[in-house]
Amino acid sequence: MAIAIITGASAGLGDAFYRAVRRRHPELDGIWLIARRKERLEEMAKDCPYPVTVLPLDLTREDGYAALQQKLEEEKPQVAVLINNAGMGKLGNVADSDVHTQCYMIDLNCRGLTAVTTAVLPYMQEKGYIINVASIAAFAPNARLTVYSSTKAYVLSFSKGLREELKPRHINVLAVCPGPMDTEFLAVADITGNSKTFQRLPYCNPEKVARHSVEAAIAGRASYTPRLFFKFYRVLAKLLPHNVIIPLCKT
Repeated sequence: MAIAIITGASAGLGDAFYRAVRRRHPELDGIWLIARRKERLEEMAKDCPYPVTVLPLDLTREDGYAALQQKLEEEKPQVAVLINNAGMGKLGNVADSDVHTQCYMIDLNCRGLTAVTTAVLPYMQEKGYIINVASIAAFAPNARLTVYSSTKAYVLSFSKGLREELKPRHINVLAVCPGPMDTEFLAVADITGNSKTFQRLPYCNPEKVARHSVEAAIAGRASYTPRLFFKFYRVLAKLLPHNVIIPLCKT
């Protein structure tokens, strides 16, 4: 039984990944969708041509990881595709925020991604692939998104190291680093109407990001950054010291 697993699947980029995987992999025996909103996942599953398993899990909690691990042990699937899309951000200075919000970002963006990947890896099949959703925020620290950008730097670094580890198993790991997208993420992160930087940036299309990410992962690439503007920023962030870049990319 060859399956795909997608976290953060209930909306935005996760929903786009769900459709991209369905189009690109008609040979799959099923898809497991992970998110907290059970009703939304069940609605998405209605028109899928193959079986969909809905797993309403909170990936900031250890019982969420445990439930996934138990499901894997029971089903023993061959996982062809793993997409770690679950994540969240919050705009604002660290000093003006609260402990719960900052730690929740770390728990979901770093611990959750790491836990899901570790649980799934024993079931990954040869020539499969993993997509980890990072961000352009991974390229340099972003003031007012300090914790978020730090977690995405972790995702990017984790992806690079894991990719090297999995080469003998012929499993590719791709880190996708998109810019802002017109999804509910912006409202949840309090970015809408509160950041002049985000108002000036070009936006990425979630459908295109998902489709091109899947193709890049299949092609064996290590990373994918959409749009020429953000590709240029990635190069700039490598060439210039971060103390020069940070004031320029303040959100």
